[in-house]
Amino acid sequence: MTVRRERARRIGWFAVLGVASLLTVMCVSLLFAAIRNDNAIESHLGTATATVESVNFDRTIIQFQSPDGIVHSPANGVLYPSGLLAGQLVAIEYDVTNPDRTARVAGRTATLTLLPLGTTILFTWLVAGPLMWWLRRLIKRDRAARAATEVPEVPVA
Repeated sequence: MTVRRERARRIGWFAVLGVASLLTVMCVSLLFAAIRNDNAIESHLGTATATVESVNFDRTIIQFQSPDGIVHSPANGVLYPSGLLAGQLVAIEYDVTNPDRTARVAGRTATLTLLPLGTTILFTWLVAGPLMWWLRRLIKRDRAARAATEVPEVPVA
């Protein structure tokens, strides 16, 4: 029974490590994606005034008109939308080569993602670290108990 328990705890330890590592990689990837989007906008900068169409928990949809008269509404919404309300007019910056892909609220950059991503990583490891330590202690205890109960073989002369 101890071997099965030890194996289950070892699998649990690797599962906690895997989930925490995956969350960390996702957060770091999200930061690099935000930096990439900012670089795309800054390399082909266009500005406009946009109307906030809707604000949902996962995205804020805007609509703006480019200088050529075409109305754009990026499918993924606007980057860094905190504090926006539906119907509000807001200054935005966008990539003129692809205005339907990337737009952000004027003056906001990827540095706004550092706090939420950093705290997500911090709390992930604040939970995962002690949990992994506790599981490792249980695994060592199981191994010690198993070693104490095993009967050593006596050599036959």
